[in-house]
Amino acid sequence: PGALRRQGRQRGDAERQMCIRDSPETAIPTRPKPAKAQSSKLKDLIVASLDDDKAENIVALDIAGRTAMADWMVIASGRSTRQVAAMADHLLEKLKEAGHRASSEGKSVGDWVLVDAGDVIVHVFRPEIRELYQLERMWSFPDDAADAKPKRKRKKAAAAEDAA
Repeated sequence: PGALRRQGRQRGDAERQMCIRDSPETAIPTRPKPAKAQSSKLKDLIVASLDDDKAENIVALDIAGRTAMADWMVIASGRSTRQVAAMADHLLEKLKEAGHRASSEGKSVGDWVLVDAGDVIVHVFRPEIRELYQLERMWSFPDDAADAKPKRKRKKAAAAEDAA
């Protein structure tokens, strides 16, 4: 049994090293990516669950192609720590019933609960915490590069404009 464990560990190490290589042609993916339609259905299931639990300000961001961690990010608010934790519990139950694996972080505190459902990442916040971190602003990308202007001017640039 010890030899089998060592062989398995060695094979796992070799696969991890292959995934780390720079060339995408030689890298072995850690898991096959489901079709976009499947992740979209999963997102719809999550949004419906949050809506049933009276979540507020539900936002679904399409982050496919911008990051490898997920295709969708869903952000919602609850009115209290108890509601945030309950929404996360209900969401985990519905995902399990539908045959999806999911894990969560932060339920014990209830200010911000993260649910990782694979291709959909869910953040459930209390409104004050959501305003503090502003994830929508961080993960929203303008469609046109011309729209990607900085929100505030640097001090030197502002002083030069005022002087002119």
